[in-house]
Amino acid sequence: MVKLRLKRMGKKGQPFYRIVAADSRAPRDGRFIEEIGTYNPVPEQAQIVVDREKALKWLNNGAQPTDTVRSILRKQGIIKEYAESKSAR
Repeated sequence: MVKLRLKRMGKKGQPFYRIVAADSRAPRDGRFIEEIGTYNPVPEQAQIVVDREKALKWLNNGAQPTDTVRSILRKQGIIKEYAESKSAR
């Protein structure tokens, strides 16, 4: 099963995450299939960059986002867009 999840990067005390599509059996910071965005929680206003096309592609292919990634995608409006496209079928 493919999951959309965070891959931790950065040094100790300064986390930085990549949002990736990865096999659910792979380790958190291990092998991944494709990078779809980044998330930096350190600044006062968290910085989020997500490739909408890639995210929607993986959601349509059945990838399951983790709770945190689902929250990030919801803030970007991608979950709503996915739900609308799913109901339009």
